[in-house]
Amino acid sequence: MRLTQAQLEPHLKQGLQPIYVLVGDEPLAQRECLDAIRVAATTQGFDERTSLIVERSFNWQQVQNFGQSISLFSSRRLLELNIPSGKPGVEGAKALQALATKTLPDTSVIIILPTLERDSKNSAWFSALESHAQVITLSEVDATNLPKWIANRLAQQGQHTSIQTLEFLAHQVEGNLLAANQEVQKLSLLYPQGELSDEVVREAVLNVSRYDPFQLGEAVLAGDAERTVRILQGLQDEGETAVAVMNPLMWVLRPLVRIKQAEMRGANLTAAMTNARIYGDKQALVKRALTRLSLRQLDAALQKLVDIDKMAKGVMLGDAWLEISRLCFGLAKVRSR
Repeated sequence: MRLTQAQLEPHLKQGLQPIYVLVGDEPLAQRECLDAIRVAATTQGFDERTSLIVERSFNWQQVQNFGQSISLFSSRRLLELNIPSGKPGVEGAKALQALATKTLPDTSVIIILPTLERDSKNSAWFSALESHAQVITLSEVDATNLPKWIANRLAQQGQHTSIQTLEFLAHQVEGNLLAANQEVQKLSLLYPQGELSDEVVREAVLNVSRYDPFQLGEAVLAGDAERTVRILQGLQDEGETAVAVMNPLMWVLRPLVRIKQAEMRGANLTAAMTNARIYGDKQALVKRALTRLSLRQLDAALQKLVDIDKMAKGVMLGDAWLEISRLCFGLAKVRSR
């Protein structure tokens, strides 16, 4: 059964299930889901909690031993099984399948996974968990939905503000949901319930944005010139190197060239994206980019990145950061043809 984060708390009031699976890389969502399950477990008499981290040398026999052992302190226990790689290996896959179909006595298990690659999503062990466990996907909040997310968090503490102020807040904390939550909580400590003016919010909120080069690639593909400039400035301010920014851009643009070439040959677009390892929501982003950018523009952009790489390494004269900024802004502002 699949649950959203919003559905988790009402679900837990009905009693803990044998297995919960948290899937995703969003740290705030993971922390809040874990806290909710832990609090419910304590309330319902789970007085003992054990945490295991699955690393390369992990012995999966520990899980079976845990199920066979007798607790000295509690009749009901909580076992947290963290698999940071998302790849349990052959023995782990068998153990997880067995765990899904034959739960541990008097135990609720929380399995913590990162965002899974396609092979892991289609694996027998994950299918078994999907069939028998409560699966919660820890989704990130994208830039478009972040103002609404902040508004909901403010509403929970009895505060509200204007759309313009919500957008300001979103810009300040984009890419860092933990910081966004901290800023919202800070506003509840500084000001009473009710409306928050633009002035008091701007005075209280620090610029805690955290950007990464992959967000830059998404902004370029989406044709969002304003966000592209903001991320570029944020990356520079955070001391990111030109090479660290350039390589992810290369990884974004190269598949576009292959897909564009396939499209021009009359190939099926969805099949071309799958062959280029573009899946899920990214397909919509790529389709939008392909309506804006020609093959000539994409080829020229890749050649420019080769030159920028030489500038960054001192082989060619030029300012690598300046050229990256020009290239990204130029690609982002191209309108649909």
